[in-house]
Amino acid sequence: MSVTYGKDTKSALQAKFDAQKIAFAPIMFQAALALRNLGILELIKSKRKGITIEAIAEELNLSVYGVKVLLEAGLSLEMVMVENDVYKITKTGWYILSDELTRVNMDFTQDVNYKGMFTLEDSIKEGKPTGLKEFGDWPTVYEGLAHLPEKAKESWFAFDHYYSDYAFPEIMPIVFRNNPKRILDVGGNTGKFSIQCAKYNEDVKVTILDLPGQLNVAKQNIEKNGFSDRVDGHPINLLDHSNAFPQGADIVWMSQFLDCFSQEDILELLKRSNNAIDENGRVYILETYWDNQEFEASTYSLHATSLYFTNIANGCSQMYHTEDMLALVEKAGLEVEETVENIGVSHTLLICKKK
Repeated sequence: MSVTYGKDTKSALQAKFDAQKIAFAPIMFQAALALRNLGILELIKSKRKGITIEAIAEELNLSVYGVKVLLEAGLSLEMVMVENDVYKITKTGWYILSDELTRVNMDFTQDVNYKGMFTLEDSIKEGKPTGLKEFGDWPTVYEGLAHLPEKAKESWFAFDHYYSDYAFPEIMPIVFRNNPKRILDVGGNTGKFSIQCAKYNEDVKVTILDLPGQLNVAKQNIEKNGFSDRVDGHPINLLDHSNAFPQGADIVWMSQFLDCFSQEDILELLKRSNNAIDENGRVYILETYWDNQEFEASTYSLHATSLYFTNIANGCSQMYHTEDMLALVEKAGLEVEETVENIGVSHTLLICKKK
């Protein structure tokens, strides 16, 4: 893989300042979270002319001391600004408070990752998700999803669904342009994609391939939406590569799925997908690749998400570089027929056919 990314053009002074931001990042993250969760940012935002520390403390029933130390941290975080003892919210503060993407990412960091990340070095050494022990004794987070504490589960699904919720409506016309009759939704999770397919096309039949625990959640959602006659589940351990996928699908669909596995497992999953289609079938891979992002913020977020996979999810996967996936597609006996860029927040769709 040939990668050119990054530069080293900062002054020494700026580089040292940025190093201090990293050194204190966990502390300042908690300060930002407290400013949001305690209602301080919301109150400041509601006051067009700004508000003093004392007034904030009185309105929110907090100590002046507590508000003071948080707001002073907020100054360095550039979430607030102060003039003549009056605090106002900045653009960054507004995003922390009101931007859905930022809220989803912060909640995911706090509720799913924060405590476990203390053992990241162990995960690197052992090749295991050592941070997962914060929640339970499972080999991967996927076996434990249904049993996570409610707040962690809520934040996990909010993070997972935020990105797919934007992508799925855009992708439907592409998925159905050749009128597929049968789709395999591999790693279908709660059934969101399958349900959207059933809503979009009244003739399609979709089979979700996933662990039994996840299929139970999907089944409830499918029944609630009235699609039990056209959307069903096939319980399978997707990491048992001796288990073949059901045959005869027009499309094998994998969305935000392959990034959950090591390259060795991805290769086997792609081979099994290839075996499930005939010459007219296609394998659709929807993923976010860190090298294929329009904005630096997206690449930064994806690099951070890779560490969640390392420490919490399974210890062996990541958000991949495009070249990693293309090499695996070729090894699996497939070739990319079409690439669709800029789907949803930051996705790329690879449409693959048999070689």
